[in-house]
Amino acid sequence: MRYIHGFRDGAAAATLSKQLASEVDPQREYHLMEFCGGHTHAIFRYGVEDLLPGNIRLVHGPGCPVCVLAVPRLDAAIELARQTEVTLVSYGDLLRVPGSRRRSLLKARAQGADVRMAYSALEAVQIAAALPERQVVFFAIGFETTTPATAHLILEAKRLGLRNLSVYCNHVVTPAAIQSILDSPEVREWGQVRVDGFIGPSHVSAVIGSRPYEYFADEYQRPVVIAGFEPLDVMQSICMLVKQLNAGRACVENQFTRGVTRDGNCKAQGLVAEVFELRPSFEWRGLGQLPYSGLRIKSAYADFDAERRFSMPVLPVRENTACQCPAIIRGVKKPTDCAIFGTVCTPRDPIGSCMVSAEGACAAYYKYRRGMAQAAL
Repeated sequence: MRYIHGFRDGAAAATLSKQLASEVDPQREYHLMEFCGGHTHAIFRYGVEDLLPGNIRLVHGPGCPVCVLAVPRLDAAIELARQTEVTLVSYGDLLRVPGSRRRSLLKARAQGADVRMAYSALEAVQIAAALPERQVVFFAIGFETTTPATAHLILEAKRLGLRNLSVYCNHVVTPAAIQSILDSPEVREWGQVRVDGFIGPSHVSAVIGSRPYEYFADEYQRPVVIAGFEPLDVMQSICMLVKQLNAGRACVENQFTRGVTRDGNCKAQGLVAEVFELRPSFEWRGLGQLPYSGLRIKSAYADFDAERRFSMPVLPVRENTACQCPAIIRGVKKPTDCAIFGTVCTPRDPIGSCMVSAEGACAAYYKYRRGMAQAAL
């Protein structure tokens, strides 16, 4: 814990705040996107925004894996879970995400479906071994952080010869989402969203390294600073971005040197490459169909692919028009711009995915800034 406390020191934060005030150019604005929802929560939990100069604007990005899951794919999982011979296993926050018609996996469980929460992907192996008469499906989701664990699950299931275990793969890749933001009409054509630089994700980067972001710095001339999740990490990263922008530079810097290298975790990358391959196209909530942005299970491991084992039609559905999650994911709107934020839509009874996850922007606003938002009304 002493290492964590060192990155939450109030005196150090005050020093960084003064340094930022001296570094910023009062004649310009700095629009910085924190890609990862973990950074969004750290920023609000520790009041980082209150320590920043007023001309530094933070834009919330799409780095919440639960938030970007397309509703049709969630609906397909709910229908699968309702089959009598299926036991569906997934991470806890995914169980509460609303699909179409206000359904969710948690509500399906209340109606009799065998839906179980897991803290680790390997728990699905234990469940499948204990229930040989049932079809156990692991609902896999996440960026590069959780993908190696799913690959390990499949390799372990093959080693053990488990014929009743399969994976519904919804893993996505970070670089595709960043490129989607930079290529979006809101950024390139309409000017609705301004992104001068990125606060890069730390856990994802611990796996893939800092090298993949070099393309965005070179091609789009947007600096990227990979940041840890503690408040001083975020503040130092913002300072590094401001210095780059002031100097007219655009490169990749690594503030989180205690966890990230340029090449990343090569063993984890090897596991993923063994089991998964890129899909030609994959649908994201708020971002639409993105080329080569999602992963699927290779044909060599087809026996463990739930999409091949079961009939799982992914049917188009309309978004709830009252929910602004798609616009929030793209950085076009803030949670407080949504008319149902904190009233009809709450963490107890969410309408949109951004209010569910521990990395969702709406959940962060509700938990840490709801009182301020109500006072402003």
